Amino acid sequence: MDYKDSLLLPNTKFPMRGNLPQNEPKRYELWDENKVYDRMKDNRKGKASFTLHDGPPYANGHIHIGHALNKILKDIIVKYHYFNGKSVRYVPGWDCHGLPIEQKVEEKIGSTKKKELPKSKIRELCRAHASRFIDIQRDEFKKLGVTGDWDNPYLTMDFKFEANIYRELCAIAKQGLLVQRSKPVYWSWAAQTALAEAEVEYEDKTSPSIFVAFKHEKLDASVIIWTTTPWTLPANTGIALNGEEEYVLTSDKFIVARKLYNSLVEQEVISGEIVESVNPKELEGTHAINPLNGRESKIILGEHVEMDAGTGAVHTAPGHGEDDYKVGLRYGLDVLMPVDAEGKYDETIVREKLFNDTDKYLGVHVFKANTMILEELGEALLKHVDIRHSYPHCWRTHKPIIFRATKQWFISIDDEYGEQNKTLRQNALDVVNNLTFYPEWGRNRLKSMLEGRPDWCISRQRDWGVPIAFFRNKKTDEIIFDEKVLNYTAMIFEQKGCDAWYDLEISELLYPGSGLNPEDLEKTMDILDVWFDSGSTQNAVLRSRNYDAGTFPADMYLEGSDQHRGWFQSSLLTTLASSEIAPYKSILTHGFTVDEKGEKMSKSKGNVVAPEKVMKQYGSEILRLWVAMSDYQSDLKISDNILKQNAELYRKIRNTARFLLANVSDLEEIVAIDKMGPLDKWVLNKAKKTFDEIEAAFSIYEYSKGLNKLNNFLVVDLSGIYLDVCKDRLYCDDKNDIHRIASQSAMAIILKKLISTIACILTYTMDELIEYAPSFIKGEAKDIFDFDRVELPEVESNLNEEILLLAKEKFSEAIDTLKKEKVIKSTLELEIYTTSKDILDLERVEAEDWFLVSSITSEAQEDVLASFEIEDVKFTVARAKDAKCPRCWKFTSKSEEELCSRCEEVLN
Repeated sequence: MDYKDSLLLPNTKFPMRGNLPQNEPKRYELWDENKVYDRMKDNRKGKASFTLHDGPPYANGHIHIGHALNKILKDIIVKYHYFNGKSVRYVPGWDCHGLPIEQKVEEKIGSTKKKELPKSKIRELCRAHASRFIDIQRDEFKKLGVTGDWDNPYLTMDFKFEANIYRELCAIAKQGLLVQRSKPVYWSWAAQTALAEAEVEYEDKTSPSIFVAFKHEKLDASVIIWTTTPWTLPANTGIALNGEEEYVLTSDKFIVARKLYNSLVEQEVISGEIVESVNPKELEGTHAINPLNGRESKIILGEHVEMDAGTGAVHTAPGHGEDDYKVGLRYGLDVLMPVDAEGKYDETIVREKLFNDTDKYLGVHVFKANTMILEELGEALLKHVDIRHSYPHCWRTHKPIIFRATKQWFISIDDEYGEQNKTLRQNALDVVNNLTFYPEWGRNRLKSMLEGRPDWCISRQRDWGVPIAFFRNKKTDEIIFDEKVLNYTAMIFEQKGCDAWYDLEISELLYPGSGLNPEDLEKTMDILDVWFDSGSTQNAVLRSRNYDAGTFPADMYLEGSDQHRGWFQSSLLTTLASSEIAPYKSILTHGFTVDEKGEKMSKSKGNVVAPEKVMKQYGSEILRLWVAMSDYQSDLKISDNILKQNAELYRKIRNTARFLLANVSDLEEIVAIDKMGPLDKWVLNKAKKTFDEIEAAFSIYEYSKGLNKLNNFLVVDLSGIYLDVCKDRLYCDDKNDIHRIASQSAMAIILKKLISTIACILTYTMDELIEYAPSFIKGEAKDIFDFDRVELPEVESNLNEEILLLAKEKFSEAIDTLKKEKVIKSTLELEIYTTSKDILDLERVEAEDWFLVSSITSEAQEDVLASFEIEDVKFTVARAKDAKCPRCWKFTSKSEEELCSRCEEVLN
């Protein structure tokens, strides 16, 4: 007779295969239609809050794998707090202004036509370009399963938003920290605009390394300078020595630092012996002659002169460098700036006679002029070699930049302000000491960048951005900082956008009761650094009440590690400058995405992994699992192999959850713990310890650590032991047998906890699971977003786990040969003899199930097939004495034709 129909086999409609690429988009659309994010807010009214403020991606182009990593990690963290019972807020946003968008528009219409168009038309085209990519990226982010306020995102080009960026600027001006001055800044001649420190990246460049002799006006000797920028020599007005170092005069009549003398001899720059020592303080205020143009170069002293390279005498052109500028201010050196916005020599070289033959250089790009200058130097050029070195480049155009003194707007870092009379730098460093950092090394990284940073240059000479909208009095050259005038401008921006600054006349923009004459005024026309836009989002999003964006300060800012010099800084500096408050309580940083070998991704290498491709092949759940399983605090490796491993882990989680679900299909209610057997209590005790460890890891956002613990529990303890040992009772016991119901109850409890724990990562899969789950698992929940946090009970287990696990392992080893030699097919053919109290104290059924044998006995056996010992207690293994039951296959029947007593009882 076939007893298969009498067995209570696992039963669920929850599919084994996820078919994620096909099924995810449908479910994500449903979430959208059902306004899941709004429901998340309603479900947690009055609860403790968690606000993650979104660092805005740039609205230009499709998303890449770095975007996917960033948004998924944010989503996992927001959902982690949600499923833990908090009221969460996540308003996604976009950076919409800036150079790359303007360049794309320029490419489309051509640079000639761009010059002919009014600013408002160019800005209209830029706005349209940004709008298009906001819609594209929003759709791409939703496909990653990211939940947020997608219907009301923040856009830095919205009119109200532009007004609030401007208001933040005015608040900083009110604090006295906004200054305009002529000072050397990073200048992108390719983009024709000033750059902030965060917009500069370092790439290799070949430059001429030269040693040049400047003849001293009184001494029969020359001071040697070293530079890698010959094009700055025409603007030289000083030579800096270190006042605390010793210098020497050589027999070939050169003055150099004693510490660098040997190095210069080795490099064959000089060959003479030391004649005498020279005190640099005695040279201070004297002059040497610039061999390029015969102009005087004042000898000055500066602490910035170091002794690790060069000659100890630093060529100083205050228009071309920060240190040069600072020391030049002290000594009253001229700030010469003979280079125009395109990086070419301008009329200044004629007016100031900076070359002997100025016609030759007029309109020549400075980098092209290097070779000409080397020829011009003649005998004064002592040595020239080309070197490959790290040099600042514009991060947008990827062209090398220059230092160029121009009139710019700065936020002062070192002027005292506010109630505590501290500087912006001091306030920022104080804040950094009190923040929480994930990982902790972020603290020192941000700190060292703040310690060394210059004033923040916030002005740009472009069209697409928020204007630095101030009126200047043409007669007095004063900027009008009247609060009513500024507020009126902000109000106009709120209604019409900041295009109004370009479209309206001064009389229309001016506050009517200001008492100012529009004829006396002119508009300032620079725009704000796009980092100021994103730095102001804390005001425009979290404090404006235009968005339901959560609390201020935000609980967390989360971005890539490059944002220590970018958004983390610009946000901190704007908020502290305007309000003396930090915008965030914690900072979490992730690394960059790299290929399997740890190499940077590039199209030329063919190692780019596009999110779209991953979604089509694997689905977003695998991408989410990759993010969670990666140690995101360093660089994250991704490749097809790595994604396959994550797909394997996903299958393991899905199939385990499915097996648990299938085995509780006929359970009616979860029974009390005291009705459970020792193995059920053991697995619940184990689960409690494991999930506590997982939650401890998740609470500090170490998801990979938690998931590795989960994987180990699922593979080793749950699937490898417990689910295996329960199969007999699940399939063969009576539906209402307490052994069976107790084990089903333990499984239901673990399944609930599994859903609750990994809902933040595999939200789609857990939502799908809820759809098929019985009410004792999902309760009143319509979907995963209604699912409440599950706490595992504290369960005492009297099982001697160490002995039982060791016995199970030794038993497997002992019978391995029997299986290989085909003496037995199944362990159910066996019985175990032992005197072990730990085994015999278990209920007989529990002990048999633990080893998956037909009987455990304390009576001596004949025909022993195998044996092993644990702590001097002997275990022997022999064939079971009874016949195989045709229903449960245990060897507990009187004959192979009749059922064992258990199966007989179940069927009758």
